[in-house]
Amino acid sequence: MPDADELVANALAAMRGTDVRQAERQLDQLMVGTGAADGTTAVDAALLGRLVRGLSRLWPRGWQPADVDRITTRRLGTRATRLVRAAMVAQRRTQAEPVPAWWDDQLGELTADVRDDHDVLASWTTTEGLDRADALRTAVDTLALVEGLPPIAVLRPPPGTTGPVSAGPVGAGRSGSPMLDRVRALLAKAESTTFPAEAEALTAKAQELIARHSIDEALLAAGSERGDLPGGVRLSTDTPYAGAKALLVQEVAAANRCEAVWSDDLGFTTVLGWPADLVAVELLYTSLLVQATAAMLRGRTERRSGSGRRTKAWDESFLNAFALRIGERLRTATEAATDAADRAAGAEQLLPVLAARGEAVRERLDTLFPGVTRHRLSVRDAEGWSSGTTAADRASLDVGGGRKPRQVPDRPDRRRPDPR
Repeated sequence: MPDADELVANALAAMRGTDVRQAERQLDQLMVGTGAADGTTAVDAALLGRLVRGLSRLWPRGWQPADVDRITTRRLGTRATRLVRAAMVAQRRTQAEPVPAWWDDQLGELTADVRDDHDVLASWTTTEGLDRADALRTAVDTLALVEGLPPIAVLRPPPGTTGPVSAGPVGAGRSGSPMLDRVRALLAKAESTTFPAEAEALTAKAQELIARHSIDEALLAAGSERGDLPGGVRLSTDTPYAGAKALLVQEVAAANRCEAVWSDDLGFTTVLGWPADLVAVELLYTSLLVQATAAMLRGRTERRSGSGRRTKAWDESFLNAFALRIGERLRTATEAATDAADRAAGAEQLLPVLAARGEAVRERLDTLFPGVTRHRLSVRDAEGWSSGTTAADRASLDVGGGRKPRQVPDRPDRRRPDPR
């Protein structure tokens, strides 16, 4: 009989092929095991060992625990995700130092409910209530996914390596900053209100506070000797309406002096910027996605009678228009806060700092994404576009004396990052 490693390799190769019967035969071989008394245990150990090695190879290729967790859920579902989380805990036991604190924090948030068990496959199978065949099939599918993931941008030095320090956000979900707590409170009110005008005003106020905080952070950093690089975060832009979500991320990023690149096939957008700005983008995007969805649902009920049933084109056009209009309003709030800071600190002090930080972000973009391309935004439903624009334009958001945003034409000619 083949040994356990060979059985796993054969099952994996068959699963990647096109012969369904051969894949089932190899799965049956895994069920039988090596023929020895401990054959089943050996197969489990071989599967876990190869999964752990596959995860170890992902970290230097740019993947972080949250990225692997997200794409496993996207492609295989939550059951496979729970297996990956248990495997990441097992992999962490073997990880060579140094392991940065932010890495352990991210992994800990994902695996807080995972028991550190050396018999990972057996424990996971029992917890999920699976029979042996289903457990092995899911494990092989998960292994194939992990080993088949492509390299992505390395946003921060991975475990086991050292390199230039990339500034990273403290985490949008964490507290500790009175300003961020106030922003979260404003956004929570914006999400819960049923009045669009109030939601937009609250969001604009949150953006104004964020912009002031970002400027304070920039001036503070300019007086230090640290040589940090801009950092990055990846935000989920999965289906449905992935393109509209990516556009919303880009608009929020642009309003907060960040750059964004959409990776459609992987279901996320990478945002590059400085820590305070990255936290702002994550907070605002999460809130605005809730608000945009609510506005879209209201817009459906407000459609003229006889306009026909809801279509995907209408929804997508609505969300695209909403994103562009909200983006302009966020930028207006940022400009108002910057003008006020100019008057307080002096343009000769503030503007060079902001320009230098913006150039550093663009250089980081060129380094990590040298081949990024752009494509035109298309609008397939004029009524949806008009409704989305109206939904985001129902209230005046002149929160700091800034200029009024320009009108978005019915047929925009805007270029957006192409899916990568």
